[in-house]
Amino acid sequence: MGRWFAKYFLGRKFEVIGYDSESDIPEKAVTQAQSLVGAILKADYVLLCTPTRRTPEIIRLIAKEMKRGAYLIEISSQKSKTISALSKIPAKISPICVHPMFGPGIRSIKNQNIISIPVKDGKKELEVAKMLFAGASFVTINANEHDKKMAMVLGLTHLVNVIFCSIVSKDDKTTLTEKMSGGTFRAQKILAESIMTQSPDLIETIVSNPEIRRFADELWKDVGRLLTAVQENKTEEISKYIVACQERLAVSADIDDSYKKHIKMISSIE
Repeated sequence: MGRWFAKYFLGRKFEVIGYDSESDIPEKAVTQAQSLVGAILKADYVLLCTPTRRTPEIIRLIAKEMKRGAYLIEISSQKSKTISALSKIPAKISPICVHPMFGPGIRSIKNQNIISIPVKDGKKELEVAKMLFAGASFVTINANEHDKKMAMVLGLTHLVNVIFCSIVSKDDKTTLTEKMSGGTFRAQKILAESIMTQSPDLIETIVSNPEIRRFADELWKDVGRLLTAVQENKTEEISKYIVACQERLAVSADIDDSYKKHIKMISSIE
């Protein structure tokens, strides 16, 4: 994400200074700083694309060194601890807490979702974020609600797909499986494999969201319930479970339209 945002701001004619503690920065147009503090001393905007667990520590380390009037922006996927660190930064700088809901593979920020979490002056922070990321679609929510929603939006999807990949990767007849597979399996496999391109640290952070536990418990419970019903030949109970799910989905989704989109997705891939 750091590379993506560096290219994004270079494209908007910003002067970009970068620092990476683990490797050299490949983008030649980015001025490479020799230290973390050296990178931020004169910056008007400091954007942290850092591991979630280290972000609060880095905020505390650099906030006091930043120049007056600068903005400190962080993009981590969990906010409960980072929001606490941002709320304690010196008054001379302003915080911006956002969560871009896209990965580095996108070509344009237009219509991409960005979640904004108010820290001190939510209205001002959102205005600056909209100026920096013009064209994006913004949703504002507090830190606690953000983490609860991310437990489903990211946590549950990552959990299910990592386990799916673990099972599929143990298949010793993958060629035969691919030949026999239909669109549903192919689409699910592509989605799961795309998630596995992320770093182990990022995936671990996402599935370690404390709020995911209630969804994981429900998943485990329902899997057990359905398998038991199958073993006991309780076809009516399984049907009732499926119908109830369909009815709940119908309140906010058009599942027939979803199927059409699924077919289009597979067609575009093939």
